[in-house]
Amino acid sequence: MTQDINQEIHNAYEVIKEGGIILYPTDTVWGIGCDASNEEAVAKIYALKKREESKSMICLMNSERMIYNVFKNVPEVAWEILDFSENPTTLILDQPNNVAKNLIADDNTLAVRLVKEQFCFKLMERMKKPLVSTSANISGMPTPKSFKEISPEIIKGVDYVVNLHKDKVCDKPSTIIKLGLDCQVKIIRK
Repeated sequence: MTQDINQEIHNAYEVIKEGGIILYPTDTVWGIGCDASNEEAVAKIYALKKREESKSMICLMNSERMIYNVFKNVPEVAWEILDFSENPTTLILDQPNNVAKNLIADDNTLAVRLVKEQFCFKLMERMKKPLVSTSANISGMPTPKSFKEISPEIIKGVDYVVNLHKDKVCDKPSTIIKLGLDCQVKIIRK
């Protein structure tokens, strides 16, 4: 299995570094992703999902260092939430930098999630950048709970499909919490 995951990381990395988009398993649901700093690749995902660019997407990250590379100011409560969360948790934080401008929401925020899932973690280790993550569906359609539920249009629309965990069934996406620099906390999705 280790050889398989290493090969898949290599294949996905080669596609991403050329500006491609991938379909891959995350710690929650199957996602469509790319280099979070590549504006053209991000635009390809919006086009594939038929999603308005005003609806922002999540960035996966694999370390506190990566978070601090994108956000100069991280509220202390963010670390407490991440430390105590039992389930995957996405935080919406203010004033991101060093990511594609079309990833940043109109209110100058960005949704981020620290991942532990081995494939995503190691891929970002190789990329040395955050990875875009959005559910593998056309905008407005239900989020697929397994690879089998992903529409052929999505599968054909990406540049690479990661060949791992295709039998995994996910019951729900991450919790989403918005944290303002003014210390306001708002739960967006449980």
